[in-house]
Amino acid sequence: MKTGNKPLILVTNDDGVYAPGIRALYESVRSLGRAVIVAPEQDKSAVSHSLTMSRPLRVRRLESDVYTLDGTPTDCVIIGMNKILERRPDLIVSGINPGANLGDDISYSGTVSAAIEGTMYGIQSLAFSLGGEAPFDFTVAAGVAWKLASMALEFGLPETTLLNVNVPGLPAGEIQGIRFTRQGRRIYHDAIQETFDPWGRKHYWIGGGTVHWSGGDNTDEQALREGWISVTPIQLDLTNHAGLDYLKRNWKM
Repeated sequence: MKTGNKPLILVTNDDGVYAPGIRALYESVRSLGRAVIVAPEQDKSAVSHSLTMSRPLRVRRLESDVYTLDGTPTDCVIIGMNKILERRPDLIVSGINPGANLGDDISYSGTVSAAIEGTMYGIQSLAFSLGGEAPFDFTVAAGVAWKLASMALEFGLPETTLLNVNVPGLPAGEIQGIRFTRQGRRIYHDAIQETFDPWGRKHYWIGGGTVHWSGGDNTDEQALREGWISVTPIQLDLTNHAGLDYLKRNWKM
């Protein structure tokens, strides 16, 4: 799949190859180069950065430049880069996720994890999510994806850094603009529901609950809530450097 001087773009997601968000993303970035979809067969939301190592993986070609894999978003990036594409892509874009990926949620997000995997290989990678509620209209978010993808191709990203992008679920005229933000904190209370089956056996359902935000100003959550597009640079280095200094100063080993 050599594309000459045209950029090669790998498109993936965690909602599955048939999700409308990935088609909107694919159509938006096609004008920037050759775009190839490699996406999960089924919804793989909240699988984080998991790899499938307990069984073989199967790739199916659905149409020209559209492939699906019976695995996770991270599987799709690895197989896509190393087995489907004939060379490393110039850019990886993941999404568009129906629902925001903000704060601590990025630790669970398959959308973001696909971009993390690309960044680990030294490929510029962006993750896109659309806030609001269903039914989702991906038109505005797709336009944002095109703009940011084109800028990433032209100017590049800092080393070992990906972008986590969240677009408000608002009409274009109501969006305030773009903010470069930091990750907030999102904590769920009462998110585990206790239920019983017809035989009285106890089960647990994870989801829902009350959301509490913290982190102060210039967070991704605040920007989205106020109608701004949030662009958060995420680094691979998870070291808490302030914490490292604290340990060196105060823990006498």
